[in-house]
Amino acid sequence: MQKINLYALRKNRKAIMEELQRLGVVQIEDMKLADSIFTKQNTAQSRRVFEKSSDTATQAADILNEYIPEKKSPLSMFEGRKTISVEDYYTFVDNNDEIMRVAYDINSLQKEISDKKADIIRLETQKESLSVWGNLDVSLRFPGTKKTKAFIGTVAGSMTEDEIRATLAQKLPEIDDYVVEVISTLPEQTCVFILAHNSVAEKLEKALRGLGFARPPLQPKQPPQERIAILDDRINQAKNDIENAEKQIKSYVGMRNALKFIADYYRMRRDKYEAIELLSQSKRTFILTGYVSSENSQALEKLLTEKYDAVVEIEEPDENEDVPVKLKNNGFSRACEGVLETYSMPSRHEIDPTPIMAFFYYILFGLMFSDAGYGIIMIIACGFALLKFKNMEESLRKNVKMFFFCGFTTTFWGLLFGSFFGDSVQSIATTFFHSDVSLPPLWFEPLTNPMPMLMFSFAVGIVHLFMGLGIAGYQDIKQKRYYDALCDVVFWYLLVGGLIVFFVTTDMFIGMSGLNFNLPSVVGTVAIICAAVGAVGILLTSGRDSKNPFKRLLKGLYGLYNVTGYLSDILSYSRLLALGLATGVIGTVFNKMASMLAGIDGGGIIGAILYILVFVVGHALNLGINALGAYVHTNRLQFVEFFGKFYDGGGRKFTPYKINTKNYKIKEDI
Repeated sequence: MQKINLYALRKNRKAIMEELQRLGVVQIEDMKLADSIFTKQNTAQSRRVFEKSSDTATQAADILNEYIPEKKSPLSMFEGRKTISVEDYYTFVDNNDEIMRVAYDINSLQKEISDKKADIIRLETQKESLSVWGNLDVSLRFPGTKKTKAFIGTVAGSMTEDEIRATLAQKLPEIDDYVVEVISTLPEQTCVFILAHNSVAEKLEKALRGLGFARPPLQPKQPPQERIAILDDRINQAKNDIENAEKQIKSYVGMRNALKFIADYYRMRRDKYEAIELLSQSKRTFILTGYVSSENSQALEKLLTEKYDAVVEIEEPDENEDVPVKLKNNGFSRACEGVLETYSMPSRHEIDPTPIMAFFYYILFGLMFSDAGYGIIMIIACGFALLKFKNMEESLRKNVKMFFFCGFTTTFWGLLFGSFFGDSVQSIATTFFHSDVSLPPLWFEPLTNPMPMLMFSFAVGIVHLFMGLGIAGYQDIKQKRYYDALCDVVFWYLLVGGLIVFFVTTDMFIGMSGLNFNLPSVVGTVAIICAAVGAVGILLTSGRDSKNPFKRLLKGLYGLYNVTGYLSDILSYSRLLALGLATGVIGTVFNKMASMLAGIDGGGIIGAILYILVFVVGHALNLGINALGAYVHTNRLQFVEFFGKFYDGGGRKFTPYKINTKNYKIKEDI
């Protein structure tokens, strides 16, 4: 990375900032000048406006998709954002006002639809509450005549006219100047119309309260049937309004791409104003400072100087400056950069471990998956995606390419161990051809001979760990910390390596591993001497940062105790055996299930169909589950065992000022 300082006229600020945003090669830093001439511009209000406009356009596009869904293929996630030219970009920008008018119109229409739907629910509720009064030919507000008073309402429970009269007669035996009509009956209530002479109205009202009498909450001026007809007209009108609004929304289908663009456009403007806030500006000039990769610095300097008459300074950062980190690897290693970024970016003075990590990553993943059939599927599927979708997002492309390479190692180890969809070759041959054909392993079969596989897993783990330790020594030597390299690397090589070699020469290891070779006893003697030298060295130097002899001794003992950590790390690689066996065993179980079903009709047509069905479904599940397991555990071996030996991380990722959009990307080359 190189540092860039840009000095330019303020009248060119807009054009320069848009140019830098499209190029996406400069990380802008906050420049703080102790000078009254240069100030900072507060862009918070403008950014809020742009954010709101972007949300408005996005909401309109989403509404349009609800009514006319955009046709997408099942593999659309691999297609990436559409690329548009700079000319198309400015064409959309010129129509900005018209596009936003459409966005506001769509959102307004959707609000109208929502309001109308709410009105329909309210009107339907009113209609339902009036339906029980359908036989009443007067308004629910009807008070009575000049000499009578009307009681329109409900009493509790289901009652007939005679039951109501009988109940009222018990309460008011001396009164009979009233008439009762039951309008409708429900299990929980009875709708009644009672008309009484004014002289008995007050006493009758008190008696009705004892029956739980209540007037209806909704009392329109019109009779119920007439009111229901009015409500039906309003409901139909609301439905027509909704239909018209939906048609109008659908008429904007041709604006879908424009709405997506304008949402991205305002996000870009928001980002631009966020970057502007980092600049130092005077009345007529502005200063920008940041970082640019060395591969782009000269071309960028030439472009800004010639096109905008700006003054550009490219310089090397100071030794202690917090410089962002940008990874640069070949295609084989670049695929694993996402794994490293998930953990942490390397600091400025660390090496990028991606190339070494990628080599081990592919090997370890293949060992855990270790089935040639699954590996071939990964190669075909990932290769197809890489060739078919040229516009795939870079982060996704890296992941797909990583699994593409993992497919090759999975196939390689599967052939060495004789696994092709489990024991499918033997299963198919036995079930349908009644022959004993199988795919022999090129090396050995872990299912029947797991101990060599366990020893091989430990050997791979030891190489992996020692490589991490070697990187730590390399970094110490590169920074001229030779004593640290001796104490923290060489002594551990002697101790751990010596103990491993000594253990290999013992009868216990030979009997346990089943290996047929014996190392000379002198090798074991030399190994234990090396281990002793390493142990003494660690004991004496682990506490070298402390001046107190007692503390140095305690730290030395603690450092020596960490040899158990190496034992734990080496044992962690037994997961290579465990996951490799799991893939093969589960695949073989599905093959066995398929062959059992195929035996129903002796391997006929029905049996073949059942076999294929179980085979496809079972192996699809096995592929998905064990591929996920291999991915997770490979990451763990890298993060914990490997990185733990040398990697501190903590670097700041290079995040250039660029077009961060959702739907479109505008790419300009310097």
